[in-house]
Amino acid sequence: MLNGFKDFIMRGNVIDLAVAVVIGAAFTAIVDQAVTSIINPLIGLFFNADSLDTALVLTVPTLGGGTSSFAIGALLGAIVNFLAVAAVVYFVFVNPMNHAKAAAEAKKDAPAEEELPSEQELLMQIRDLLERERPQRS
Repeated sequence: MLNGFKDFIMRGNVIDLAVAVVIGAAFTAIVDQAVTSIINPLIGLFFNADSLDTALVLTVPTLGGGTSSFAIGALLGAIVNFLAVAAVVYFVFVNPMNHAKAAAEAKKDAPAEEELPSEQELLMQIRDLLERERPQRS
């Protein structure tokens, strides 16, 4: 039972997945900081708000006399985060991998170079040619 678990853990897919999760978490932190440091101040210029979370908040009165708020800016912020992560993943990981796979396929499908005859084969061909050109003795 423990050997099966060890085999499962040591399988390449599990290790790759663990690395992907760790890198993904670190990358998410970078994207979040970029949105907080760059995109949110730009949004603040246009919407007079500190961030997307406080921009475009629609407050609607409820039937009970209170109010309900719709944070449209927060939704837009989540969409911007997603698009930023998706763009970087595509352009940094997916696109280069597709090019690498296409190049590998093209190399695999390319006709193999014709192998040159060995030194011994060349000497045998020369011998055969000389024998054919030598006058026949009767």
